[in-house]
Amino acid sequence: MEAFKNDHIEAYIYQQAKGGNRDSGDVYFLHAEEDYFICAIADGLGSGIVARQSAEVMPRILEEHHEESIEELLSRINEHMVQKRGAAVAIVKVDYVKHTIQHSCVGNVRLYIRQQDGKMLYPLPVMGYLSGRPQKMKTQEYAYQNGDLFFMHSDGVELRSPKAYLSQSDDPLTLSEMVRATVKPGDDATFIAGTLLL
Repeated sequence: MEAFKNDHIEAYIYQQAKGGNRDSGDVYFLHAEEDYFICAIADGLGSGIVARQSAEVMPRILEEHHEESIEELLSRINEHMVQKRGAAVAIVKVDYVKHTIQHSCVGNVRLYIRQQDGKMLYPLPVMGYLSGRPQKMKTQEYAYQNGDLFFMHSDGVELRSPKAYLSQSDDPLTLSEMVRATVKPGDDATFIAGTLLL
């Protein structure tokens, strides 16, 4: 498990390739600037090398253009999916100054946010996947407080009750260890668990 920490974010990342495969079809990305943090998961259709070729478009685009809006980034990724298998992609952007978390997703990468008052947010993704064809994008924005938890995962992670996992976790490391114990070897699986700090 990989860890990421700065004054505003503490996050843990876990990734597992489908049993028998050397390459995961999932790819993740994390990057921090002075006033924002961005993280993303891409789940290439299928598994193995062909899936990974589609998923790897995402980190290349975000590395070069992370200052752009989420919708601009998703559009760029979509343009590069022509003649590839395609991928589900979710992006989260945290603005340290405005104390907001933005999210957009096309496909079955899910995000959950547990706020300090116990309220759970379940931002809905746009159905489908990025394939080079015209695609609707929808960015959602939420205010966050110190200690809010977020959890983003590909479909290889099956959470029967996301609310229970997030409610029982005081920090992202505890949440990560609880979820990791449930991951089965039958699919590519990736998750990012984080807490937002003021």
